[in-house]
Amino acid sequence: MLRLLILTIAATALLPAAAHAETNPTTAPRKADLADRIAGTYEGAVISDARGSSRDNVTVTVTRVGPNKVEIKSDYARIPAVTIPLEKAMDAILAASGPHVFLLDTVRSPDKLDLSIDDASWSGNRVAAPAQK
Repeated sequence: MLRLLILTIAATALLPAAAHAETNPTTAPRKADLADRIAGTYEGAVISDARGSSRDNVTVTVTRVGPNKVEIKSDYARIPAVTIPLEKAMDAILAASGPHVFLLDTVRSPDKLDLSIDDASWSGNRVAAPAQK
């Protein structure tokens, strides 16, 4: 009977630690990818548009939405919001697939982004990176 009492007390003492370990699992930090490298706010100009004229002072926001995948949003209606998968080819980060052109040369001009979306070509430079978490 004494043995059962000691085992019950020991098990009860260990239970809160085990419950705490299950509710707060330790996860390794996520490894940075191409989308992290590209994310930020860029300012530039629509340099060519098949359906209109050029336009200065166009802001493009690039947001990481998944591994090597970004969402492009603009304050200019001619550049619609799109999601673009990314890949690295030599010194450049490019659109991995789809109808959109996405180009950032990581060596020659690491903060200059070139896009062609919906027959509008835009070129600009990074003005802000996303806040680190």
